[in-house]
Amino acid sequence: MMSETQPGPDGQPRCAWCLSTPDYLHYHDTEWGFPVADDTRLFEKLCLEGFQAGLSWRTVLAKRENFRAAFAGFEIGEVARFGAADIERLLRDPGIVRHRGKITAAVNNAKRATALVAEEGSLAAFIWRFAPPVVAMASREQVSISPASIALSNALKKRGWAFVGPTTIYAFMQAMGLVNDHAQGCITRAAAARARAVFRPPQ
Repeated sequence: MMSETQPGPDGQPRCAWCLSTPDYLHYHDTEWGFPVADDTRLFEKLCLEGFQAGLSWRTVLAKRENFRAAFAGFEIGEVARFGAADIERLLRDPGIVRHRGKITAAVNNAKRATALVAEEGSLAAFIWRFAPPVVAMASREQVSISPASIALSNALKKRGWAFVGPTTIYAFMQAMGLVNDHAQGCITRAAAARARAVFRPPQ
């Protein structure tokens, strides 16, 4: 079995998965597992995790700037106003994943997010209610689903969101710092834990 950590370019141990490409390494060290309260970033990640379904994160990460350009920076209000012409434009864009179901889901989810923000105050306030207690974060066991991801997935689906299954949502929770799944011994695990300790989830 592969070790959970491997030495990085600087000799420091990191989660083994991040060492296959420099893009992964930077993403791992600066983003993955650090708490996020910004609605635009949260919405972007929900969309990109949906686009990743059936693909690798490396594929989507390499296209992230193209996605941002194509989807108006993932500003929720802007994407919510996308119509049929925008969907056809996106289907012709070689810089993104051209999948009609995923594209229409992103536009639909922006509309649902607009309604959620009007009702709850922010997307962040709603999402962070589903974060498990910090003491429960980061088991050594590799998992792809959790009670919290199931609960958030179900809550979003009830509101009409698409491409938000519990596995997709668990990956989202890992990335946005709702859980800290950096491996034991990973140099970034402690940094993510410190960020989470001082983070105040929006109300």
